Amino acid sequence: MFDFWQGAEGLSISGFLIRAGIVYIYIFLLIKVLGQRSMTTMNPIDFLFGVIIGDVVGEPLSDGELPLAGPLSAAAFIAGIHLFLSYIALKTPRFRRIIEDEPIILMEKGIILHKEMSKAKVTVESLMMDLRLNNSIDLTEVDYAVLESNGQISAIKKSKYDSLTPDDVNKEIADKGYPTVLIQDGHYIDANIEKVKSRKWVDEQIQLHGFNHVKEIFLMTLDGAGKVYLSKKNPSM
Repeated sequence: MFDFWQGAEGLSISGFLIRAGIVYIYIFLLIKVLGQRSMTTMNPIDFLFGVIIGDVVGEPLSDGELPLAGPLSAAAFIAGIHLFLSYIALKTPRFRRIIEDEPIILMEKGIILHKEMSKAKVTVESLMMDLRLNNSIDLTEVDYAVLESNGQISAIKKSKYDSLTPDDVNKEIADKGYPTVLIQDGHYIDANIEKVKSRKWVDEQIQLHGFNHVKEIFLMTLDGAGKVYLSKKNPSM
């Protein structure tokens, strides 16, 4: 009666169909628990999770003699590890840099960086294809091209090629460049701060925007035009 669960030699078609339904619902629930992040991005940890889960739960669907309890338990355990690592990465910026690649700048101020292209193993053809997908067909309009941690290439156009607003008319537009992260998750990113400003300047900006301490800031960036972006940290985080 429960051959679909325990496995049996010569499992019937109906047994395989029941197994397929169980596995589908089970994986659906795992994804709901893990959140949309595992579906929208393909960081190394997400790719590893997808490959292992597919192999673990896929075998019982092709071999009717295998019981379902073991593979489903293993899938739940792997999902637990994945969720734990994702949580640690969210809370610990240093650990996040281990499991998630840092963005790589492939074009800077309109110039293609050959060494970075070689390091990222990105061909010119791939770069141009992704720029076309970003509606950046004309390379002379591109200020920065960045290989993101999920493998996609994003493009930042030069300010003079952005759509104008009424405030921009008859005004000289400064290139905004590539935003630099100065504060993340309530922590100074000293390596970035040293490149553009100083901790004293960052603290002054925090005060000017109505905050008292770096721990109150979730994200602070500074672009090439000197524009500061600040996002308050949720107290529950």
